[in-house]
Amino acid sequence: MITNTFIPLAYLLSTFLFIIALRSLSKPETARRGMQLAAFGMVVAVVATLFNAKIVSYEEILIGVVIGSILGYPLGMWVPMTAMPQRIAFSHAFGALAATLVGVGEYYIGLKAGTLASGQVTALGLEVLLGSLTVTGSFMAFSKLQGILPGRPLIFPFQNTLNLLFLAAAVACLIWIVMVPTAAPVFATMIGISLLIGILFVIRIGGADMPVVISLLNSYAGLAAVATGFAINNNILIIVGALDGASGMILSIAMSKAMNRSFTNVIFGGFGAVSAASDASSVAASGEMSVISVEDAALRLAYAARVIIVPGYGLAVSQAQHQARELADLIEKRGGDVKFAIHPVAGRMPGHMNVLLAEANVPYDKLIDMEDINEHFSETDVVVVIGANDVVNPAALTNPASPIYGMPVLKVSDAKSIIVLKRGQGKGFSGVENDLFVNPKTSMLYGDARQSLIDLNIQIKNV
Repeated sequence: MITNTFIPLAYLLSTFLFIIALRSLSKPETARRGMQLAAFGMVVAVVATLFNAKIVSYEEILIGVVIGSILGYPLGMWVPMTAMPQRIAFSHAFGALAATLVGVGEYYIGLKAGTLASGQVTALGLEVLLGSLTVTGSFMAFSKLQGILPGRPLIFPFQNTLNLLFLAAAVACLIWIVMVPTAAPVFATMIGISLLIGILFVIRIGGADMPVVISLLNSYAGLAAVATGFAINNNILIIVGALDGASGMILSIAMSKAMNRSFTNVIFGGFGAVSAASDASSVAASGEMSVISVEDAALRLAYAARVIIVPGYGLAVSQAQHQARELADLIEKRGGDVKFAIHPVAGRMPGHMNVLLAEANVPYDKLIDMEDINEHFSETDVVVVIGANDVVNPAALTNPASPIYGMPVLKVSDAKSIIVLKRGQGKGFSGVENDLFVNPKTSMLYGDARQSLIDLNIQIKNV
């Protein structure tokens, strides 16, 4: 009786903590507390579940806890912030794998006992279908972000048609097993098709769209958890899965809007693929890039009254967030005002830049969103772009022929002077030429972002 009362109350407390945590995550200054509340809520949920009368073996659970801790600690503590996007994708894969295995286990237990009903099989089928495609899709996303697979879209003829046919086949299998729950071969076929769908859908998505893909996969994993909850009659899984699925979907929509893209364009568009039929001259940036020395760049920054720093994935790759903060501190010590402009999809996962700069102890009030910072570029003396590309490309505003036309971007080109820190003259992650780099107001400082910032900071100290 005590257990029957304790578990629902504990689940209710966990739900409350998860909701408060999600609300806290909406602001940088409360995000850390949000993560702590979410972690505590998960501990409460896990402890409560351990009192469930259906548990057969605590020994096996203990083994799983030990293995999970051994694998989880390095992923949480040793993976650098620069590799966080692929770590998130990796985690999604294992979360979805857990849901899939639970679904498979529940199905074959019910099949052996002869207790399968259409309602239970519907939940199990959705759980396994969504979980399976999330497993392979997440591994594909991880492989692209890690550089194991090319970041560009991998496209072959009639790919979209084939993908839709496989999806239709998976749904047909789901309907079949709902009507005939004992059709185990059809259930296994659905798993195989779903795994293939995850691969085929994600390989055709380019690196520029990975933030949306990661968020969308997170939503699928949440929906799989909801189905798991219905299948095994676990309320906390239903609630948490719904929160995860809904928040992931909302975030995906918000990021698609930030890129002026639709879901169908992200999933079926193959953005960033090289098209022989496209007129490259209509989107190519015309002009020459102007190079600046470290000494001249330092002088320009040392005497600037207003400076905006725009971080991009190049900052993350070179782990230059601490040097960027030091640059801001040096300019402010000389009387300048420094802000950091954050684009919604800068980096390779939602909030990537916020997390990196928070790690370097950049004050939260210095991190300004695109909507609030864009009006200030015209009054800025120097903008320092560190490894950002597509999110500062003015072609999105001025060139209807550009693939990113209509995408909201940081209006860096409005500034009085621009310094771009870039490793070389290559294109951005989307493969689109950047008109900003040939703008007469732009000076290019080539080299590793971290080393360039170190050199800049040294020179500013000597001014």
